[in-house]
Amino acid sequence: MVSAVPLLLPDDAFAPFGPDGLSAGDTAWVLTAAALVLFMTPGLAFFYGGLSRQKSVLNMMMMSFGSIGVVSVIYILWGYSMSFSSAHTGADPGLIFDNPFSLFGVSQLLETKEVGEETLYVLGGFGSVPAIVWVGFQLTFAVITVALISGAVAERMKFGTWLLFGGIWVTLVYFPLSHMVWGGGMLSGAENGIASWLFGYDAEAEAANVPPIDFAGGTVVHINAGMAALVLALLLGKRAGWGKTPYRPHNIPFVMLGAAILWFGWFGFNVGSEGAADMLAGLVWVNTTAATAAAMLSWLLVERIRDGHATSVGAASGIVAGLVAITPACGSLTPVWSLVLGAVAGILSSLAIGMKYKFGYDDSLDVVGVHLVAGLWGTIAIGLFATDTGLFLGGGIQQLVVQAVIALVAVAFTGIMTVIIAFVVKPLGWRVATEDEETGIDETEHAETAYELA
Repeated sequence: MVSAVPLLLPDDAFAPFGPDGLSAGDTAWVLTAAALVLFMTPGLAFFYGGLSRQKSVLNMMMMSFGSIGVVSVIYILWGYSMSFSSAHTGADPGLIFDNPFSLFGVSQLLETKEVGEETLYVLGGFGSVPAIVWVGFQLTFAVITVALISGAVAERMKFGTWLLFGGIWVTLVYFPLSHMVWGGGMLSGAENGIASWLFGYDAEAEAANVPPIDFAGGTVVHINAGMAALVLALLLGKRAGWGKTPYRPHNIPFVMLGAAILWFGWFGFNVGSEGAADMLAGLVWVNTTAATAAAMLSWLLVERIRDGHATSVGAASGIVAGLVAITPACGSLTPVWSLVLGAVAGILSSLAIGMKYKFGYDDSLDVVGVHLVAGLWGTIAIGLFATDTGLFLGGGIQQLVVQAVIALVAVAFTGIMTVIIAFVVKPLGWRVATEDEETGIDETEHAETAYELA
């Protein structure tokens, strides 16, 4: 992610005019990227909906759409302020989160003042794009992170409770972690963050400093969502008949369509995080494609060796695993190392989805096996494969240690906070009755059915 820069910029600054100016091209790209990332959440709805049973597909899709509604409102009111406000206001960034009220409603980002004959933006831009554009882009990340969790609670969580949980969780878990990693908090840069605590900071030898790397959300999005999914799956309990009743995807074309939309939208997710249309953005595009393709193939290879068949669901799942793994690393690797990272991610995630049967938790749609496992791998693998600082490419062990620490902190923070939130929400009633589950959550929660069959 690019860094916030408070600027005073002329009103016609959308034409490139200097290193501190707003760029029309970069602005257009980030707006496009924001639309792509928002499109990912309906894509996730198709992906999860297709993996669900026929009697729960609408509920599964509604959990994604409900996340768009709840998180969007909250993000505009206080989410952006909790995540990034100190970068605009000049306040000292908090270790955990920023002031939720300093940019409440984000209208302050639109304020102008007259200086001579020019109109100047008071709080300026974020990199080379207007700050309000960055608000929209970051909003879409928060939305899909909450929606990802829903795959672990399929077919048994009350819809109203899901919306309440999502609103509380995004406020107390997502926004703080976003600030810690991207907003100047304790898991960010080398000078004031966790890297300097571990190894010290050398102001005269900048190249010696090794800051943590999370280009587009390995910790903030995927480890975060995967760990929350694990906690909810354990606390909510198994679906009725789990282990006895076969749970087959009811619409595999939906799954493939969802995977295609996610892959398409992920270019906004990763490439948009550069905040500019430049050469690094091009590298991120290539790396994202390389890792995703390699992960799909390695997942299919594992299926072929283990089960004798390469499946379309496996291909779709491998695509998502590769996308997850490359997300934190996409700006730090060469294309060849991205192929390696993706291939390993496909193998690890395809094997990891079996953990729920070994340990007895019902992660309905394999959020833990894909997002938590691939997110951990992608975050830590930066310490091995990153250009210059990776252990395998001439760097020391510092980058690997820093990456492992931020991954572990994300796991611990999300796990503890999600447990607390879950116990607060549980007394309000969070699971449908067993008979309603057997009837079908679409009918009992929404009074609808996906298909009118005679």
